[in-house]
Amino acid sequence: MLTNDLKKGDRIGLRNGWMATILDNRKGNTRLCEVEGFCTEMGSVYAHDIMFKVMGTWRQEITHTPEQIKLQAQCEAMGF
Repeated sequence: MLTNDLKKGDRIGLRNGWMATILDNRKGNTRLCEVEGFCTEMGSVYAHDIMFKVMGTWRQEITHTPEQIKLQAQCEAMGF
């Protein structure tokens, strides 16, 4: 499943181990999410930080587009 296939209301797992809920139906390098971390907050999440979609007790792995992989490499090079 691609990150562009995620819809509003989908539960996802992030690279840092936190869970989030998608709040938009956009496509591209960022998605608006409600992230449950140390506190619950809403904000933009890089698509390359989305690792899986939660479906009940199952997890569906996410495939990233070449553009998202390129952005991830740029972010890592800058220390993000």
